[in-house]
Amino acid sequence: MSASPAKLQDMPPKGGYQNIPFARIPAKKYFKGWQMIAAYAGFTTAGLSMYYLNCKENQRNDVEMRSARNVIYALLLAERDREYLKQLKRNRDEEADLMKDVKGWQVGTWYGEPVFKTLPKDQFVDPSFQEFYVHSSYEDMAKRKDVKMMS
Repeated sequence: MSASPAKLQDMPPKGGYQNIPFARIPAKKYFKGWQMIAAYAGFTTAGLSMYYLNCKENQRNDVEMRSARNVIYALLLAERDREYLKQLKRNRDEEADLMKDVKGWQVGTWYGEPVFKTLPKDQFVDPSFQEFYVHSSYEDMAKRKDVKMMS
């Protein structure tokens, strides 16, 4: 075997390493304590005042939205009732047209006999679901049936 050259060990530089600074270096102070407390109080006051103004605006918006909903609700109910009565009139007119050749037939009765004998003549009886859609298209009834059965 051949002799390998001797490895030199790493040694510190001449004069030694520099001293390691381990003394505490305090952070630079930008604000004093009283200034920080004053800034906190100022920002908190500004934030709370903006929060208060925002809450007041939200309450006004809620009142306005409730008022609008109340107005629209009455309008929608009136339109629904109007369309309901129009469909009942269409049903009555269609029944009169279909049964015009039948002797003794009066619209809304069974050959002149009232359908509901125990009720007063002027009392309105809501038609059943099928009676209401009897003279309309199947598609209209199917759409409404799906909604009615879901709710």
